[in-house]
Amino acid sequence: MACFLVVAGEAAVTTVVQKVIEKKEKQPGSEIKNISGLSWSRKLGWLNKMLWGGTLLLALEHVWHGEVVPWWPFMTAMENPADIAPMLHEMATVGGAMAVTVTVVWVIMVLIAEARLKASAKVNTAGTGV
Repeated sequence: MACFLVVAGEAAVTTVVQKVIEKKEKQPGSEIKNISGLSWSRKLGWLNKMLWGGTLLLALEHVWHGEVVPWWPFMTAMENPADIAPMLHEMATVGGAMAVTVTVVWVIMVLIAEARLKASAKVNTAGTGV
């Protein structure tokens, strides 16, 4: 029904956070440490792309099935007050689970990327005799 709104909410928050971090990273003498070579704004960009892409696909799927409509109140579950509680339950359970899953996958992705960068840095320094 409206589970994609939870993912969209997380995407909106992380987009704002990314923009703030980008500004801080561009300032001279930035306190944001960049050990692996990947900036935090770039890592958050990955998360944002995953969240916004998922939101778009879920929204299209809900439009396709007639759960989201182009007239007020935009969601068919909002037309009947009895359907609001199940919609909120779905948002909390399904939407929350999707948001957490995407975030966990992103964390794993960042950890793998940083590990690979550190491993390649070790190989490069070992090969140069430094």
